[in-house]
Amino acid sequence: MSLSTSDQDRRSPAHALVGQPVLHMLCGKIASGKSTLAAELARKPGMVLIAEDEWLSVLFGDQMHTVSDYVHASRKLRDVMGPHVSMLLMSGVSVVLDFPANTRVLRGWMRDIYEEVGAGHKLHFLDLEEDICKQRLHARNQAGEHQFSASDAQFHQICAAFQPPIAAEGFDVITYDTDTI
Repeated sequence: MSLSTSDQDRRSPAHALVGQPVLHMLCGKIASGKSTLAAELARKPGMVLIAEDEWLSVLFGDQMHTVSDYVHASRKLRDVMGPHVSMLLMSGVSVVLDFPANTRVLRGWMRDIYEEVGAGHKLHFLDLEEDICKQRLHARNQAGEHQFSASDAQFHQICAAFQPPIAAEGFDVITYDTDTI
């Protein structure tokens, strides 16, 4: 695993309680381990986890059959969650936002949230090969424990839209380049 900031910064519970609150964002292809990492980060004191898949499955699960349906439902959820995340950050609570920060537009939405309230940020980038993610997706689908399953066609459609973060975006990126988190 290579990290652009120290392991101590990521694992220290004290950083969540001292200083400004932090918005933790997750970027990685489908089934790269974003939700697993989000759950790990959220176990630290002073953190709240907001997981898109959980909210979408309850609010829109019966309406989501295609990638287009997901995009539409996700947009609605972001419209509601943006102000909520801002309020949590303004209250001094750090947030692990388990929404995919997988395009420049989505990362821009997240940037607007933390910049508006003067919070810090960390972009956790899970930089895994597509083959590993596809194997994980197949295992996840077979286990049936995830809120959603995706077909190979949906996997490829979602991966085609993926845009890895670039330095010019100016995020504080922590890169994970291993298949074990």
